[in-house]
Amino acid sequence: MRYICQVCGYVYDEEAEGVLFSDLPQSWTCPMCKAPLSMFAPVETEEKATIQEEPVSFDGDMQKLSAGALAALFSNLARGSEKQYMEKEAGLFRKIADYFTLVSANENPDSSELLSISNGNIEKGYPDAKAVAAKHGDRGALRACTWGEKVERIVKAVVEKYLSEGEDFLADTEVWVCSICGFVYVGNEPPAICPVCKVPDWKFERIV
Repeated sequence: MRYICQVCGYVYDEEAEGVLFSDLPQSWTCPMCKAPLSMFAPVETEEKATIQEEPVSFDGDMQKLSAGALAALFSNLARGSEKQYMEKEAGLFRKIADYFTLVSANENPDSSELLSISNGNIEKGYPDAKAVAAKHGDRGALRACTWGEKVERIVKAVVEKYLSEGEDFLADTEVWVCSICGFVYVGNEPPAICPVCKVPDWKFERIV
């Protein structure tokens, strides 16, 4: 059986590896993005989930996203606009992202609240946002939401690990953030290629 990482798409093949996924130690992480076991899903389940890109229905009632999530969302929209040479739109999205970045800095939630926010964004926030984008045929917004959701999943994994291990989690290591999509990576060096948006390691910034 095969299992796919819901963050970077790495596939763990039990037959090729010679070890059942269920037999892997809890400390095992994705070789590409270091996502924990909980971020993997059976390939069959993942394939069925991706066949239907547009939700069957949407009632128009979107969950209120946190300022931090909105900052990430508009930042990704800005990047998407840049790739399509839409500089005016990119500039407007950057201004909105900067505003929500300032607002999120004042929110200052603790780790438990951050985990709750991430769960809400993954379970409802991003699915609702993608439903609106799909309804209007906005491929750029759909891509931004896909990136944002992947980053949200790794943020959730990092927060869970921090809650479990405390300050020891960050001992003798570094924290890197992709300047393009916001992917968070914990390690002495950044990954050679961002597992989410595929940019090279020099696009990562070290968080002191």
